[in-house]
Amino acid sequence: MVISKLYIPDSYKTINQMNKKYLMLFLLFVAVELQAQDNVYPAEEYKGLLFITNATVHVGNGTVLQNATIEVGDGKITRVGENIAIPLDDVKVFDAKGKHVYPGLILPQSDLGLKEIAAGVRGSNDYRELGDLNPNIRSVVAYNAASMMINILKSNGVLLANVVPQGGAISGSSSVVQLDAWNYEDAVYKPDGAMHVNMPSFNAPRFRFAAQQDLPVDPVKQALEKVEEIKSFFRQGKAYLQEKDHANVNLKFEALRGLFDNKQSLFVHANEVKQILAAVELAKEFGFKTVIVGGADSWQVAPILKDNNIGVILNTAHSLPGTEDEDIDQPFKTPALLQQAGVLFALNDDATNTRYRNLAFNAGTAAAYGLTKEQALSAITLSAAQLLGIADRTGSLEAGKDANIVVSEGDILDMKTSIVTHAFIQGRHVSLENKQTQLNERYLKKYGVEK
Repeated sequence: MVISKLYIPDSYKTINQMNKKYLMLFLLFVAVELQAQDNVYPAEEYKGLLFITNATVHVGNGTVLQNATIEVGDGKITRVGENIAIPLDDVKVFDAKGKHVYPGLILPQSDLGLKEIAAGVRGSNDYRELGDLNPNIRSVVAYNAASMMINILKSNGVLLANVVPQGGAISGSSSVVQLDAWNYEDAVYKPDGAMHVNMPSFNAPRFRFAAQQDLPVDPVKQALEKVEEIKSFFRQGKAYLQEKDHANVNLKFEALRGLFDNKQSLFVHANEVKQILAAVELAKEFGFKTVIVGGADSWQVAPILKDNNIGVILNTAHSLPGTEDEDIDQPFKTPALLQQAGVLFALNDDATNTRYRNLAFNAGTAAAYGLTKEQALSAITLSAAQLLGIADRTGSLEAGKDANIVVSEGDILDMKTSIVTHAFIQGRHVSLENKQTQLNERYLKKYGVEK
């Protein structure tokens, strides 16, 4: 059998040659980009003893130890205090003389790893789901453990983050991840710890389309109807879960099981007083462990939150007040008011322009407006861990907890002096190299500048 050669027109040959050229350019571009990536290799586990010595240790619970030592074994803190003897053989010792040691900071509300280039590249984003009632959505399965933002956060002391889905009235479940992993399975620190509900606004919308201008709007009526829809969904879910056998499995109702078993918390995103009060009523009806996320007006109803054992995660402190009648510095003062009222609260950084790296400095601002430095530190460590349900493992430098530790040359809450030099996640000495440090090295070399 004779097989004839395939005829290819000259125009096709030209296109093929052009495609090869573009392919070579693309591969060259990819190679250059890969060389410029962060050091994304997770740290190897260290089985021996590790000592951090001669440090000012900020425990995270309000205690500060001078010239103290932290002993770490198999990823756990085994001892913290003064005059701890160090064996001579088979140990690693980090001398932190003149430095400050803190618990790893915790970002309690974030789209880290779900949103890479928000408005520019849709394919890099997976933080929002279609539909309105999505309790079955699990954010962690979309988490990108190789996000370019992760090492930047680590170099600012953030070692854990709660990864939260968005969209709809019920967005789904968030999970806490540790920021040194190959993939989302390795990163998971606490899976599906909270279910997220977005409380509708009771205020009239500021902007409406021209076609909507003449339509009557009752924002309170609309919001109450939406709240009742959410409650109705939970009532149906509760009835479903009380049945022993089901003819058909309902995945949305099955996803509520942890919420009704109190193995999961309800995180209600609410800023207005009316939204927060609606969340309190929701918590009362169903007995959910509830946390308010956002909480701009939480200071106005702090006694109610205290009486109902409801915590608050405050979003970015560096923002304008919610109404024109409030003090211009009200967002700065809110943490101190919650502290005085005895409300458990944590601080967050949701500023997308700086990608959450200023978490510690938000706490520093709160310390300048009524909190002590150690109270402000607790708001991004131990208190955050308590609200996320991981305080038995992290949030403070105490024996038995994971060795999530940050070492800084100065006050970590102070933008002028904070320079994070070392970080440990579950006892692993993790890299702080990132895009900014690489660019710094590049131009120091270019201009011959000595460090």
